[in-house]
Amino acid sequence: MDLMRRRAALTVLASAVIGGEAAGRAITSVCGVVPGPGARNQAPGEDWTPLFNGRDLSGWDTFLGKPHASSEYPGLARAADGTYTDVVGVNRDPRRVFSVVEVDGGAAIRISGETYGGLISQAEYGDYHLRLEFKWGTRRWPPRPEQPRDTGCCYHSVGPHGASYGFWMKSFEFQIQEGDVGDFYSLAGVIVDVRGTPVDPADPRSDIVYGPGAPRISGTRNRVIKAATVEKPAGEWNTLDLYCLGQQSVHVVNGHRQVVLSGLRHVIEGREAPLTRGRLQLQSEAAEVFFRNIAIRRISAVAMAALLEG
Repeated sequence: MDLMRRRAALTVLASAVIGGEAAGRAITSVCGVVPGPGARNQAPGEDWTPLFNGRDLSGWDTFLGKPHASSEYPGLARAADGTYTDVVGVNRDPRRVFSVVEVDGGAAIRISGETYGGLISQAEYGDYHLRLEFKWGTRRWPPRPEQPRDTGCCYHSVGPHGASYGFWMKSFEFQIQEGDVGDFYSLAGVIVDVRGTPVDPADPRSDIVYGPGAPRISGTRNRVIKAATVEKPAGEWNTLDLYCLGQQSVHVVNGHRQVVLSGLRHVIEGREAPLTRGRLQLQSEAAEVFFRNIAIRRISAVAMAALLEG
């Protein structure tokens, strides 16, 4: 695509993102062809960098918090009541919570979900378009054996492991939970601005339903509920796109824009500061899940300008 056509396409996208398109409206990539749903580990285009090599977990670290008492971690300290008192820690995974397997004819990352924690990119990223595919497995674990399957893609992750609930780094969460794929959650107190409507206006901690034409809510740590439910049934692959540009992020599920966030920031020494880059985390959260076709590319200066000025 030549520069003028690219600029025109990006301007249209920016108008949709910033100007207030219909909630959940389908969108397409504006920067070239990307691997589509159902693709079997397709090689990304020239401008894409794969984050999963299809063989092992090179480029990623693992962190596991305190296991559930039902899991066996020999040598890990327990209290008198059987609960664990220590975390498993960094790059220690005797239960193989994180592994590489073959699924549907291609390589995928399997996260068993048995112990809460995360698969964390060793590199930090900012101003990018991330794409990945996921589908649910069948295993479920305590303490959520009957609850909706749950994981997440957490971005701009900074600080120590376990800052959020003892399992995850401070970050912005692109929620991946049955029925809620695309929601936003604040981990360890990150802050956003968003257009939306509180479910309960009288409750300052109320969830917020995203709406592009709704009033702007500034400085919230509350959950933001996606525009529409567009995820596929368990057992089918879903495609997630995450756009991060400066202090802005956009969650897209199966080609449908779900949440637009702005003013991404956190508190450092009592003062708010922009949070615009960090590591990626794929959560282990009591449900088996598979990830494949994980790739990232830079957002160009043209794309940034169009998105931020449209």
